[in-house]
Amino acid sequence: MTAAPRSCPALPAVAERQVPAPWNTLDFISDLHLQADESATVEAFQRYLRATQANAVFLLGDLFEVWVGDDALLEPGSFESSCAAMLRGAARRRPLFFMQGNRDFLTGAQFDALCGTVTLADPTVLDCGGQRLLLSHGDALCLDDVDYQRFRSMARSPAWQEAFLAQPLAQRRAQARGIREESESRKRGAGGNTGGHDAGMPTYADLDAEATRSWLRAAGAETLIHGHTHRPADHDLGDGLRRVVLSDWDLCARVPRAEVLRWERGHGLRRLPLARVLEQAAAR
Repeated sequence: MTAAPRSCPALPAVAERQVPAPWNTLDFISDLHLQADESATVEAFQRYLRATQANAVFLLGDLFEVWVGDDALLEPGSFESSCAAMLRGAARRRPLFFMQGNRDFLTGAQFDALCGTVTLADPTVLDCGGQRLLLSHGDALCLDDVDYQRFRSMARSPAWQEAFLAQPLAQRRAQARGIREESESRKRGAGGNTGGHDAGMPTYADLDAEATRSWLRAAGAETLIHGHTHRPADHDLGDGLRRVVLSDWDLCARVPRAEVLRWERGHGLRRLPLARVLEQAAAR
């Protein structure tokens, strides 16, 4: 018996943002998975925020390894409060746009207020003077990861979030650790290693090509920029459509990873290793 064809998810209500004419350079990064016990990545991000010459920075999800609620920002001496200070300082120099990922989807209005960020809806169309870029974290289009899509639907519901956030902060932290450990164990058991990653790293389901094309057509955009999969690449989707996958950041890996996708007016998109971004800033 032939299985019924899988339907593509409709494009959610899409926000639009126009790039101001004076802005000539934009940076896109994602999947830094900042956490207290991996200080090298945190320090690299701090160096980047001080060095970049971009007019604005777009953080497309999973900035944090886990987020258990904005009240963590108010805990004296917490990792979250130190990150808020770092982001707030950077936001005084240039706009920081933030999009929720699958690890930090519980950020709210207090996050923006204390970090100086501007949260974008997922997805958002960025109109760069005629070139329309569709921005997303990417996880909603990973249709083959059925277990994750089931969890995503549950965890994005107001009822689930209200119940979770009603628990004490320490209890939420403990639950988040358990969910993360279970997720990583399942991914390692299912996939092993993806090319370019360290042995033992989890693999991630990739975006569904037809669903991606459907989103792009509905948004009137030719290029999707996303993270989530940790597989940086450019994919030709046919009919003039493409998706550009951001690199994750891991400065603690055997082969450290950190990359910026930069848009420059008149030149389009190009990938820059973090080291190159820092070198360019030092040369100015």
